[in-house]
Amino acid sequence: MKLPPAPAPMEAKLVSDLPIGEGWQFEPKWDGFRAIVRRAGDAVGIFSKSGKPLGRYFPEMVAMLAGLKARDFLLDGELILPVDDILSFDALQARLHPAASRIAKLARETPAQLMLFDLLGLDGEDWRERPLAARRAALEHFHREQAVPGLLLSPCTLDRDQALAWLARSGGALDGVIAKRRDQPYQPGERAMLKVKQRRTADCVVGGARFDGEGRAVASLLLGLYDDEGLLDHVGFVSGFSQSEKERLVATLAPFMGGVGFTGKAPGGPSRWSNGKETAWVPLAPELVVEILYDQVTGRRFRHGARFLRWRPDKAPRQCTFAQLAPPLAPSAAL
Repeated sequence: MKLPPAPAPMEAKLVSDLPIGEGWQFEPKWDGFRAIVRRAGDAVGIFSKSGKPLGRYFPEMVAMLAGLKARDFLLDGELILPVDDILSFDALQARLHPAASRIAKLARETPAQLMLFDLLGLDGEDWRERPLAARRAALEHFHREQAVPGLLLSPCTLDRDQALAWLARSGGALDGVIAKRRDQPYQPGERAMLKVKQRRTADCVVGGARFDGEGRAVASLLLGLYDDEGLLDHVGFVSGFSQSEKERLVATLAPFMGGVGFTGKAPGGPSRWSNGKETAWVPLAPELVVEILYDQVTGRRFRHGARFLRWRPDKAPRQCTFAQLAPPLAPSAAL
C-alpha cells in the first residue's frame, strides 16, 4: 500500500519569553530531527519537516513502528539519538549516508528513538481539527497501549514555572521550550506555536576572517576556542554585519593579518557547514577577543552562525576555552 504524502508539520514562532495566562501547554523542544510518522496497515513512513522520506536512514524505527499493535496512525514527533545518555545531533546527521550497509551498522550500534508530542490521526479518523487537549489525551492513551522501547512520550505541563525551569536547564538535550494553545486545532505548515530558546554567550578568539570577492570588506569572523592541550580550534563564525561595518573591519583586522591563526582544528576544505565548497580565509594573529551569542553546540562547534555582541579587549585570548560552554545534558537531567 502506497502512503499518501505527509502533512506539513505545525511550526513555531520564535519569541523572547513564554506566554503568561491560562490555556497554554508547555513542552520541551528536543534536539533532534522533526518527524511526521504514518502507518497504514503494513506500510510505514517517516517524513522530515520538508516531507522527504527518512525511513531508509532509520530502519530500526521503521521496524519498531511496524511492530506496534496500532495499525493506522499519524503522529508528530522528534527523532532523537542518545549516545552515552546524551542526545547527539552529530550521530543523527551521520545517518544521512548513501550506503545502506553503513546505515545498518549505525542502527545496530546507536539505535534512534522517537519522542512523540502530537497525535494527528488514529484508526481512520483525522484528529487535526480537534483541540490540543483532546489530542494530547489520545496520544497519552496511544503511548500506554503500545508500550515498546524506543517509543517515548514527551512530557508536558500547564505550569509556566515548570516550563521556565526546563528552559533554564536547556542545553545538549533540550533546544528550548514550546508553548501551544490547548484549545487550538493542529495547523499544518502554520507558525501556530511559540518557542523560546536558551541563548548563551561565549568569549572567542578571532583566529581568521573571510573577505568578500574584492577584499574590501569582511564577510565573517572565524571563531576559536582553546582546547585542553592549548591548541586553538575553529568553532564557528559570526557574520551579519552591515556593509559599513564590514568595510571598517578591514582596518581593524589589518594589524593581525599573517598571524598563525588556528593551531588546532582549522576551517577550510569541504564540510557540511560549507556545503561541500572550499572557502578561502585569512589567518589572523590570535589576539582579538569577541563576545558572541550562540544557541547550540554540536561536535564542539556552534551549530549555527553566532551573533556578534561586542569586542572584549579586557579578555586574554588564552582565557577563551571550551570550559565556558554549557555542557550537554542527559534527557533525564534536563527535566
